[in-house]
Amino acid sequence: MTNNNFLKDLERVAQVRSQVASCLAKMADTVTEAESAGKNSSGELGLAAEIEDLSLASQNLRQGVFRLLVLGDMKRGKSTFLNALIGENLLPSDVNPCTALLTVLRYGPQKQVTVYFKEGKSPQKLDFLSFKQNYTIDPTEAKQLEQEQQQAFPDVDYAVVEYPLPLLEKGIEIVDSPGLNDTEARNELSLSYINNSHAILFVLRADQPCTLAERRYLENYIKGRGLSVFFLLNAWDEIRKGLIDPDNTEELAVAEEKLRRVFQSNLAQYCWLNGQDIYEERAFEVSSLNALRLRVKHPEASLAGTGFPEFMGALNTFLTQERAVAQMRQARTIARLTYNRVHEAVERRIPLLEEDIHELQQRINSVEPEFAQLNEICNQFTQEIITTRDRQAKAIADSFREYILNLGDTFESDFPRYQPDMGFWDSLQKGKREEFNAAFQKAFEQYINDKVSAWELTAEGKITEAFSQLAKSAANYGATYSQVAASMTEKLIGQKLHPRANIDQEENSPTWASWAMGFFSLASGNVAGVVLAGAGFDWKNILVNWFAVFGISSFLLIFTGAFFGPVGLALMGLGIGALQVDQARKELVKATKKEFVKYLPQLANEQWETIYQGVKDCFQAYEQEVNKRINDDIQSRKAELDNLLQQKESQGINQEVELKRLRGLDTEVAEELRTIESVYGDLLLT
Repeated sequence: MTNNNFLKDLERVAQVRSQVASCLAKMADTVTEAESAGKNSSGELGLAAEIEDLSLASQNLRQGVFRLLVLGDMKRGKSTFLNALIGENLLPSDVNPCTALLTVLRYGPQKQVTVYFKEGKSPQKLDFLSFKQNYTIDPTEAKQLEQEQQQAFPDVDYAVVEYPLPLLEKGIEIVDSPGLNDTEARNELSLSYINNSHAILFVLRADQPCTLAERRYLENYIKGRGLSVFFLLNAWDEIRKGLIDPDNTEELAVAEEKLRRVFQSNLAQYCWLNGQDIYEERAFEVSSLNALRLRVKHPEASLAGTGFPEFMGALNTFLTQERAVAQMRQARTIARLTYNRVHEAVERRIPLLEEDIHELQQRINSVEPEFAQLNEICNQFTQEIITTRDRQAKAIADSFREYILNLGDTFESDFPRYQPDMGFWDSLQKGKREEFNAAFQKAFEQYINDKVSAWELTAEGKITEAFSQLAKSAANYGATYSQVAASMTEKLIGQKLHPRANIDQEENSPTWASWAMGFFSLASGNVAGVVLAGAGFDWKNILVNWFAVFGISSFLLIFTGAFFGPVGLALMGLGIGALQVDQARKELVKATKKEFVKYLPQLANEQWETIYQGVKDCFQAYEQEVNKRINDDIQSRKAELDNLLQQKESQGINQEVELKRLRGLDTEVAEELRTIESVYGDLLLT
């Protein structure tokens, strides 16, 4: 898979996206013009919601990018990998942490960097040299900041690097993150981009397979969230250097196979899609430095043996087929829903043009029971959402409280693996006490962070399950709603309107039901169906911000000092000469637990309300959008009839002209839909 072919495929997808966006925009313009003309003819058809959805979908397609988030610990070769991917030695990789800021790499006609700050400070534009000089720190300083739990640039939010690279011009946006084992605050910044990315490129090193920190991040932030993750096993060529005889092919094969088993045993659980193991399609052995050297010398050089052709092929398939097809399917769904709505409105309007005012009023009055039924469906579904909201908010908040209160039961078995690596005897020396206290506090915070993150996965599963059930209810309510609407139409025009053939489930449902079932989600923040809609979910905004619990660790500074002092040692009943390292560690854990459990009730109770309200707000947003969409649909149906009646009462209607206008509207919208269907079909064939 050459870089040139990749660029061609991305260009083709960009063209398809632009073409479909234009069709949706033309649909929106056509319906908008028709509604405007209808004000002076037979009245509007009540298609404001369809116009809004079409316009937003078109806008999203035009602005759409494929965002790749690069994650990994420090010194895994992320910057080298990215330079090899884009084909230029663009990002600094000679010092660490090179990416001291979260950096968004996107296309721009000129090379420039914009640094965005926190708390309303104006952005700063820099040239590349100034950016590297001002925002790069050396390893010694990085280590010191990590020990002091400080950020290198605390007032900076992120940086945007613009560069006129072909890969970026085709719609790729790369988010280069700081090392995951840097500071927790930076981790949060990196991980906050997860739900806004199309794919995650997780970089590991072959000579350091799956460290404890990497396994923690994968468990806490990746597992069970349906994310598309590519694992890059970097520096695969370094395996040979670690052999006694680097030229021994059999020894190399054994070493490589052993590593493959280690990586697969640790990573395979994150490579499941629809019940299928896709590890072979998501994990790649790459040599970024070799690939970069080749590409710098010759942009079109063969990268055989570096692992890049295999990876680029898989990324190409994902972005230009899987991802692109999903985007186009959503656009087609919106176009079909719009055409169905337009077609039905036109077919209802045409027979009613001939009715006199008295007869039209009677027909409108006859469907009042159906309008009452539609309102009742709205009330029933929204009440189900409210009931689910209240039940889930309480259950999840209660589960957090119970989970926190039970931490003491497993603390002595869970915490030892988090204890500082520094020698325990060294910690008894007065000069080392402060260093140990800082390391012990960081370990304790990591323990809390991991525990709360593990609970979040459980809570997320419960919420996802609840939304899946609501999606099923939306389908049932939508089917009933459609039956009532069909009955209403039959009363109005004296005949049934048969649905079009060969339509999918979402096109056979009202627009609001398709949204509630998660078939499409237009605006960021929509939570229709959560996973079903692929709308994303920012958990730290709706669940406990676990950094708030770090206040608990303030007791550690006092506690560890007392523990290691003469009083603490005396309480342990151990003389200094008899102190054994393992026993001392166990006693420290026991003593920590004794203090820790005192804070658990306070933590559990204080965070209960935060979690309860956060989960409630999540369902509230869904309920409000569903309620709005149903009511908008009902009101548009009423307005459609009222507009016609008012037009007849105020002036006559030229039936011949109006018939031609309405038929023209139906034809024009159908033509744009056919174009979208054709483009979508061609995309599936490639």
